[in-house]
Amino acid sequence: MTEQQEHTAEDAMMTRIGQAVMLHHGGDREEAQDRFLGLWGEIGEDGDPLHRCTLAHYMADTQLDPSDELAWDLRALSAADELTGARLTDARLTEHHGSLAVRGFYPSLHLNLAADYVKLGRPEAARNHLRRARGAVGALEDDGYGRGIKQAISRLEGEVGEGSEEE
Repeated sequence: MTEQQEHTAEDAMMTRIGQAVMLHHGGDREEAQDRFLGLWGEIGEDGDPLHRCTLAHYMADTQLDPSDELAWDLRALSAADELTGARLTDARLTEHHGSLAVRGFYPSLHLNLAADYVKLGRPEAARNHLRRARGAVGALEDDGYGRGIKQAISRLEGEVGEGSEEE
């Protein structure tokens, strides 16, 4: 496959993941989950870490069982860690959205893991991920998304008794 063909295939996968996300946001959790599973089968456990991170991050949101949600969120974090070591990753991400950078994934990924651990009655694990989320917020833009993640971190910190001087 030529570099151009690989690039087009990557864009197509991100588009397909986005379509499943829209189904979920539109209220069709089961169809979104089915599509995510099909896409996961195409990507594979060792496939492109950007695709795995993105898909697992959104697949977690479709789970009804907190243990399953945790498993998908852990897959997303693992794939993000692989992305961190990849060359030209941020340049590739900006092709999808101008402000994306791998380091900007971590506040949300750790926030999601903290929320999973709260659901599972594991407050110390939740606090650990909240500290990691809080430590990574400097990578977020000062926009609606960044402020929303920071507010969500603060809310969850209040729930589990993990305070912060920062906002």
